[in-house]
Amino acid sequence: MADREETNLNPIDLGDIDAVVARLDEIIEAALETEDRMGWFAAMYRRVTLAVRAGIVAGRFEDGPRMVRFDAIFAERFINAWDEVQAGRRPTKSWQVAFAGANKRRLVIVQQLLLGMNAHINLDLGIAAATVAREFGQPIEELKGDFDRINDVLAELTQGFVDQVDELSPWFGLLDKVGGRTEDVLIRWSIEAARDAAWLLATELAPHQPVDQARPIAVRDELTEGLGKLITRPGIVLPVVLLVVRAREPNDVNRVTRFFREPPVSSRVG
Repeated sequence: MADREETNLNPIDLGDIDAVVARLDEIIEAALETEDRMGWFAAMYRRVTLAVRAGIVAGRFEDGPRMVRFDAIFAERFINAWDEVQAGRRPTKSWQVAFAGANKRRLVIVQQLLLGMNAHINLDLGIAAATVAREFGQPIEELKGDFDRINDVLAELTQGFVDQVDELSPWFGLLDKVGGRTEDVLIRWSIEAARDAAWLLATELAPHQPVDQARPIAVRDELTEGLGKLITRPGIVLPVVLLVVRAREPNDVNRVTRFFREPPVSSRVG
């Protein structure tokens, strides 16, 4: 029934997105086999991808085919980073921080998720936007509407994911009682600010050929790496609270991965 509706109402080739979902499934399964915490981000990202897919089918975006390609290029940035690490090579500095964080048992669940989101939005999103604009032969400004819409999807889902952490982390609420800038970085991490930064990067990259984009990408990568390091070590006081929070979180890595891949019906978002 769903396939017939897609054909009748929105005859868009969704093959690229379906391939992304299949690849994310492979990554999640590999993470489950090795109890890799990066599976948490992969599981969350799979659900984001499905939400974007649903938005395309529903006609939520101005240009469905372009958004399919945008979503695929965007996802490939994470998938390629995973492949680089599995092959013993180094991905971007932003992703190096995220993957290194997956090996730090002291980090709470939200820190792990934010590290992936930091690399993927602050660095990858702008690169993907500039790339798809070039592929479609369009000025970057023509992408702005759909760029904002895909970020609306991210924003809608992000708070829901953070809220779900309460089910896995019963003392997570302690963080709300810790003030200061470090809380803003960790808990009130602004997807709007990340979106704006990503758009600035896209507009900076768009006028240039890929060979001339290396320098601004490297600069943004270093800045994003710095934010990732701040997420892993947010100030002086907050880490003490985080250790207390972490003590009540599950030690079963795969339980968390499965929760984000297929959460209980009562806690699903999107």
